[in-house]
Amino acid sequence: MERIFQRPKSMYQVSTHYCPGCGHGIVHRLVAEAIDELSILERAVGVAPVGCSVLLYNYLNCDMYEAAHGRAPAIATGCKRVNPELVVFTYQGDGDLASIGTAEIIHTAARGEKITTIFINNAIYGMTGGQMAPTTLIGQKTTTSPFGRASEETGYPLRVSEILATLDGAAYIARVAVNNPKNVMQAKRAIKKAFETQMLGLGFSLVEVLSQCPTPWKMSPQQAIKWVEEEMIPHYPLGEFKSPQDGGSSN
Repeated sequence: MERIFQRPKSMYQVSTHYCPGCGHGIVHRLVAEAIDELSILERAVGVAPVGCSVLLYNYLNCDMYEAAHGRAPAIATGCKRVNPELVVFTYQGDGDLASIGTAEIIHTAARGEKITTIFINNAIYGMTGGQMAPTTLIGQKTTTSPFGRASEETGYPLRVSEILATLDGAAYIARVAVNNPKNVMQAKRAIKKAFETQMLGLGFSLVEVLSQCPTPWKMSPQQAIKWVEEEMIPHYPLGEFKSPQDGGSSN
């Protein structure tokens, strides 16, 4: 019997350490499928910083760097500039990218660095205990906002995709989700398009992925999926915010 569904060649045959219901495993597979379909495994280099994704090298069968918290875009920039033929990507969470790494990601996009970023937005610091992140929603309860995030005290959530899409060096910016099969398929297309944008030398590309995080949210996996749909997507609308066809960078 012909096998029509199997583990991507770009993934190791191991179980992940993620919590039940977490979206990281789904996104890992989508990245691996894109690498396989584009036949770039021998050229792919990933950069994982501090966060839940810190052990990414245990799951993706490609060359990997480890970066200090927030600094993955700088490491990726150096790798790509020294070896332009490589396909270089960072895999970052919202606490990493949108907090300590805010300047790194903005200036990387502004320079039009020809790398790809996979940005996981689960509206919380997942690895370190569930603290409020720059993407935490107004009213959302975390360990550091036990009564709910209040805008007058901590400001408003950052919409990273919308911010980066205003920069001339950004060629492809999209926001997707992995809360249902339809959105998972759209997420795969966006990730593949982001890699293709890099391979064409068009500039910086980023895919923001809204991902469920049941344990820090103190929800069941089913409740977390519903929360992404009912709370996150209305605030963080899905779609392509910039693409090469719409006038993305050509530097």
